Amino acid sequence: MLISPAYAQDLTSMFGSATQFLPLVLIFGVFYFLLIRPQQQRAKEMKAMLAALKRGDRVVTGGGILGVVQKIKEGSNEVDVELGPNLRVTVLRETITTVLKPTAANDTKAP
Repeated sequence: MLISPAYAQDLTSMFGSATQFLPLVLIFGVFYFLLIRPQQQRAKEMKAMLAALKRGDRVVTGGGILGVVQKIKEGSNEVDVELGPNLRVTVLRETITTVLKPTAANDTKAP
């Protein structure tokens, strides 16, 4: 007899290894969409914000110091920030965490 008899196999032996890795794949998918992807998007937004930095922008540094951008040095990552009247400091572009947007007043003109 050259042909071996075929026996019916149960589904657990066929899909057993796949069902063991399925929870790991699901956990990785959840981590990617809840943690990794939003962090990458925030980093991309931060890079675009720092690239669009211009004179006159109000910024907050990593140390919590508020200032106004006075000069952006081309060819380097240094930015001159004015903290007060006649008080300028040079900070690295990467230490700027936020560019503050001017808020419009809620004043309405009387008719």
